[in-house]
Amino acid sequence: VNASLVGSDSATDLAVLKINSANVKTVAEFGNSNSIAAGQDVLAIGSPMGSEYANTVTKGIISAKSRTLKSGTDGTLTSVIQTDAAINSGNSGGPLINMAGQVIGINSMKLAGSSDGSSVEGMGFAIPSNEVVKIINQLIKNGKISRPSLGISMIDLSRVTTDQQQSVLKLPSSITKGVVIMDVQSGSNAQTAGLEQYDVITKLGDTKITNTSSLKSALYKYKVGDTTKVTYYRDGQSHTATLKLAK
Repeated sequence: VNASLVGSDSATDLAVLKINSANVKTVAEFGNSNSIAAGQDVLAIGSPMGSEYANTVTKGIISAKSRTLKSGTDGTLTSVIQTDAAINSGNSGGPLINMAGQVIGINSMKLAGSSDGSSVEGMGFAIPSNEVVKIINQLIKNGKISRPSLGISMIDLSRVTTDQQQSVLKLPSSITKGVVIMDVQSGSNAQTAGLEQYDVITKLGDTKITNTSSLKSALYKYKVGDTTKVTYYRDGQSHTATLKLAK
């Protein structure tokens, strides 16, 4: 059937499509992904390797309820369900379902090999259904996802040499993780809050910030217009600023 695109979200790699309901006899319902448990039986449905193997079903268990992985196009850290149900290219976007037939996740990715070159088996991941439903509802309502912004560009503190951390950033030796502000957008809420180039952010709200991915993950838990506190170091001293999050 032909479909029209309602909206898509690159950060979670999800999209909503609209089709004519003439051929739809029944629909699956979403389950509560917060109520799943490791060891629980699950099925993955998809079309691995293309249409030749359409409607393939694989069975496995939930290996872990919540793993943190980088996802989407911007490398945002996200919490995903780990399963050993076989997932291959083409399963992505298909449902992960429980034994009641409820969709508890959307198959998203798998690990095929480790950094040392050894192969990996049974390491599949799915976006939890509760997160999926939130994204779907926003896409249906607005056609896009609006996420908050700090109004800065940044790099991981780990990319700055130890010498520059001391001489340029003037950080205490106890601070080894965080993000360095490289630029503050003119007129942004970050500028209004007093943030400057070379400030080192170590906390957003109550969440410790270790790198740019963890900052994005913490940031995306807020809504546009929310207010949060930013903890940062400048000239060796810790400061806290209150920041209203823009679109």
